[in-house]
Amino acid sequence: MVAPLKDRGVSGLFTDLARDTSLLIRQEVALAKAEFTEQVAQLATGAVTLVAGGLLLFAGFLALLAAAVLGLALVLPPWLAAVSVGVVVMLVGLGLVIAGRSALVAHGLLPQGTMRRLRRSVERTKEHVG
Repeated sequence: MVAPLKDRGVSGLFTDLARDTSLLIRQEVALAKAEFTEQVAQLATGAVTLVAGGLLLFAGFLALLAAAVLGLALVLPPWLAAVSVGVVVMLVGLGLVIAGRSALVAHGLLPQGTMRRLRRSVERTKEHVG
């Protein structure tokens, strides 16, 4: 049981301060790790979407190349179908690239919640000390 504040010496108060500070730091580090893990998972999802969009853009480009070859070889309407398919695939790919990029930009790596709690803790400590 903790002795009343008036019965405790300065060394006891500093011991409590050190113990509480150590506990606070361990808890904040654990929270920061959890936040960081969550943000990395979100970044990975954005990166996968970005890669998928890039692959679809490449497939669309290849379809457009095939359309150009068919168009030049035949100079008849069959190439129009290949152009249409290529444009649609490229638009879908572009949409995925934009979505993936915005997902990557939206999530930074800095654990915002932990930083906010640390600032509040520092402010409270300053109030109690000052």
